[in-house]
Amino acid sequence: MAQGTRVVVGVSGSLRSLGALHRAVEEARRRGGELVAVLAWIPVGGEASYRRAPCTPLLAAWENAAAARLEQAFLDAFGGRPEGVPVRLVTVRGEAGTALTELADRPDDLLVVSTGRQGGLMRLFHGGVSRHCLAHAHCDVLAVPTSELLRDLDRSLRHRTAV
Repeated sequence: MAQGTRVVVGVSGSLRSLGALHRAVEEARRRGGELVAVLAWIPVGGEASYRRAPCTPLLAAWENAAAARLEQAFLDAFGGRPEGVPVRLVTVRGEAGTALTELADRPDDLLVVSTGRQGGLMRLFHGGVSRHCLAHAHCDVLAVPTSELLRDLDRSLRHRTAV
């Protein structure tokens, strides 16, 4: 791969996204490229709600919380930033799918996203991030499926709450 290759990964802090983060680090290492970890966020209540009652200190707090969540994802996944891979952390105010496809804008980029179970209500209001990326990206997209361990855990938790 050419120098300047980037592996862009969507990170939310969920277990599924940490799986994608692990895979993205492997790909960045293999390609000798930079890892760009992206956490997209929107104001609590949505953009329309924020525009009706803007509050600069609250917005700053949300931005700081997003940056802290992205740092925490690396602590949770690796105990810190991985060695031997240049890492750039990016927080973006906006919908995740759009933010990721706009950032991964080079033909030689690789966009890594997690897939998996998403509740119907979340899918209704936010759509599927991986589906959006697969449909709109201008680079290769690697959709990392949920591990068997996470699927088992998810089934176990659903069974426990149903009983």
